[in-house]
Amino acid sequence: MTVPLFVTKASGEKVLFDPAKLRQSLKHANADDSAIDSIMAEINRMLEPGISTRKIYNRAFTLLRHYHRPSAARYKLKRAIMELGPSGFPFEKFVGEILKDMGYEVKIGVIEQGRCITHEVDVLAENETERIAIECKFGNSADKKVNTQVSLYINSRFHDLSQEWRKDPELAQKTHKGWIVTNSSFTADAIKYGVCAGLHLISWNFPQKGSLKELIDLCHLYPVTALVSLTKAEKAAIIGKDVVLVRDLFKKQQLLDELHISPAKKRKAILEMEDLLC
Repeated sequence: MTVPLFVTKASGEKVLFDPAKLRQSLKHANADDSAIDSIMAEINRMLEPGISTRKIYNRAFTLLRHYHRPSAARYKLKRAIMELGPSGFPFEKFVGEILKDMGYEVKIGVIEQGRCITHEVDVLAENETERIAIECKFGNSADKKVNTQVSLYINSRFHDLSQEWRKDPELAQKTHKGWIVTNSSFTADAIKYGVCAGLHLISWNFPQKGSLKELIDLCHLYPVTALVSLTKAEKAAIIGKDVVLVRDLFKKQQLLDELHISPAKKRKAILEMEDLLC
């Protein structure tokens, strides 16, 4: 009989270790069965009561990078989003790129007049039938959650904006929507209120269809921070050049030369990008 093993999350919470969940995350990263079996065997050898989930993740990532760099990039996707930068602005640009891929015209960080006051809108997305005000809540830690107060605040801002938009004959014909997008998660009450109030909520794993994780995978909109062929400093320099997507870096490979990246490392990075984008 197997003795249950509890591991420690970043929040300090003790949870039951689920090997099937780890295996599935490796499978989702496109690792082949042979690599997964080898990684699982290595992880099983290091397991001990109370071991941190971060330690398990770091070891699995290191092993996966040895087997297949693009799979390692997919595996670290959630952490890669957190590495976009502490200011949150690269995340807003990243969300904007997702909306562009969905067919919207997008503006980042705009000031919009509401009925009562002006508001800064992180992402304003528009097409022929819809106008969407999007609030981006960037979290750089795994245990950070968006709470009910945020949902209440964003909903009141959205309604102030929508009332003003209805005064414009052209905008009045469109459907107005308020979104909150976060790379972390929502509290249960934040989801309950947001759904009831008509807000569209997107987090890493919510909703079941159309989560941030799913949107990134479906559209192949990987952030440059996911690349394992480049250092953190090199990726930060690329973001500083206003490039946040692997797709855009692939089109602007001259940036790698401008950063004096060696020909051998450049070839590895290009091969990794090709695999991620195919």
